[in-house]
Amino acid sequence: MTVTKYSGNGNDFILFIAQKKEDRSELARTLCHRQNGVGADGLVVLLPHKKYDFEWEFYNSDGSVADMCGNASRCVAHFAHEKGISKDNNAEFLTGAGLIRASINGLYVVSDMVEPDIIRKDIEESGENWWLINSGVPHLVAIRESLDNFDLEEARKLRQKYNCNVNICKLEGDVMYVRTYERGVEDETLACGTGMVACYIRNHIEGHVSGQLKVQPISKDELYVSYENGIYRFGGQVTKTFEAETFIV
Repeated sequence: MTVTKYSGNGNDFILFIAQKKEDRSELARTLCHRQNGVGADGLVVLLPHKKYDFEWEFYNSDGSVADMCGNASRCVAHFAHEKGISKDNNAEFLTGAGLIRASINGLYVVSDMVEPDIIRKDIEESGENWWLINSGVPHLVAIRESLDNFDLEEARKLRQKYNCNVNICKLEGDVMYVRTYERGVEDETLACGTGMVACYIRNHIEGHVSGQLKVQPISKDELYVSYENGIYRFGGQVTKTFEAETFIV
């Protein structure tokens, strides 16, 4: 089978087109394996849809299903545009979290995110206040003055306790820095789109930010999150890494 590899600022994905839904959990684990497979954080399968350009199946590298992924939404929009699945420079597609609209300008892709759900604001863990926000998938968010100490063992415990991703962020001038422990990857990743959006949402609601903000994950790429006309938008460049035939399925 032929697969295409994309990277959304260090968050990497395997993409291919299929004609019917099926359980591809084992395929995701096989293809995403870093040593014995293609290697990726997730697998995205594009499927036909009667109303929209397509719908997707999204799998984390451990084979679990996720409703939404911000970086994958930008990668898959570019892929669909290149393959002629979407028309002009726009894409509309259905995810487990709902409808996503994206605009494509070269390698720069902006996704309109789903409406967030602020689940809790009162979580206290290790003397720190966390918000639980669903920005497509659930994220814990804490605001800190320094991101140097991101205890991954603590993050794993929080991930298990609240069944969500775990983020810490800080504002420094006109930039927000973010680190994320991702559910399904079960480790810190170089970038997480819905995590960056969740961090922006908390800071926006608390009045720390307004308008478009530059966001930098540990990949050190520059991405942008904004709140416009009641919609949270997430933009940045994507990279098409390669297209190849694989024999491991």
